[in-house]
Amino acid sequence: MENLAIRTEQLSKKYDLAMAKHRHDTLRDQLMESLMSVFRGKNKRPGNQNETSFWALRDISFEIGQGEIVGIIGHNGAGKSTLLKILSRITEPTLGRGEIFGRVGSLLEVGTGFHPELTGRENIFLNGAIIGMKREEIRRCFDTIVDFAEIDKFIDLPVKRYSSGMYVRLAFAVSAHLKPEILLVDEVLSVGDLQFQRKCMAYAEELRNSGATILFVSHNMFSIKAICKRVIWLAHGEIRADGPPDEVIPLYEKVSRYSSDRRAGAAAMGGTSEMPIHITDVQIFDESGTPRAIFEYGERMRVRVCYTAIKEIRNPNFVVALIRSDNVACCNYSTATDGFPVPSLHGDGVVEVLTPPLKIVSESYTISAFVWDKDFQQKYGSLDGPNFHIRHHLYNTHFGVFHEKGEWFVPREIADNQVSIAKEV
Repeated sequence: MENLAIRTEQLSKKYDLAMAKHRHDTLRDQLMESLMSVFRGKNKRPGNQNETSFWALRDISFEIGQGEIVGIIGHNGAGKSTLLKILSRITEPTLGRGEIFGRVGSLLEVGTGFHPELTGRENIFLNGAIIGMKREEIRRCFDTIVDFAEIDKFIDLPVKRYSSGMYVRLAFAVSAHLKPEILLVDEVLSVGDLQFQRKCMAYAEELRNSGATILFVSHNMFSIKAICKRVIWLAHGEIRADGPPDEVIPLYEKVSRYSSDRRAGAAAMGGTSEMPIHITDVQIFDESGTPRAIFEYGERMRVRVCYTAIKEIRNPNFVVALIRSDNVACCNYSTATDGFPVPSLHGDGVVEVLTPPLKIVSESYTISAFVWDKDFQQKYGSLDGPNFHIRHHLYNTHFGVFHEKGEWFVPREIADNQVSIAKEV
């Protein structure tokens, strides 16, 4: 790949569980660990290495070109933060190597990169110097950074007195506005409020347009889908998939949903298996039948529900519900209310619904499928399906659940009166 920004080759990191309480990400920690190992060495059992260590990353290889925004997803403990720490030079890999081609800014967990005893002002200049900026460059950016972080009243206080939200706002503002060529961002943006998160996403888009490379770790699929053109899925320290969000995110969510469903089923002692209809899969496509996970506001969606009826069910009522990420049920479609009678079911089958143009606001949603009786009194089966995202540059949750254009006018009798008044004035 030409114009590389990041390259890793068989990057691996092993941690010793027996020493987990002794962090060794910094030089100080490594020195302390070396000292303590002298005293532990005599008591260490041979042959226990495999039982007391684990690989946080194993054989991670990928290339990222200049200007790419790449999302890193995976369950807790998958190795996402470890990867960013290695690329940020906070910790060293056990095997392999990671190369960075350009000036790096990083925003990792709260506490990384700032000195708690220094003021916000001093930390801005310190961070700029660390990534190689001249003092005059930092001075030119200073007011913009403070305005973006919205902490002008507290800029001369030591950052140890900042709330976590203030800390994160300043950390992101510094990392972004000091114009790094490569920005590494961990999940810390979840600490900020919703308005600030959106502000950061908008600024990340500006950075991308300016040619910056961004590696973005998040559990928020809404953010990943909104700004990333490529996603790397880590599972148990290894790369499970690498590709466009529309392809990788559904795979990740399907595995996560399967694990969740298995846990829920065990907790309910097989309650769902006792239902007469098993919904085996829920799939989403665009109007033409192409699998999709991101839809533009106003597009139509095709939802396919696959099922197995283990005994005959008469007059079933299929329901497809669109549930927003904050668990607001935005709308649903029903064979009973939409005038599509289903006389009976028995065995395997498929049913589809083509939605009208989706006017729900920009957010992340989940498809939930149910089978009820025609009067919505008895449930025969259910399954939470895949997630999808509605995208629009303006219509977000500030506009409510959905938005459609209204017809605006001034009544004729009032309009005539307004014209008369205007003439008199």
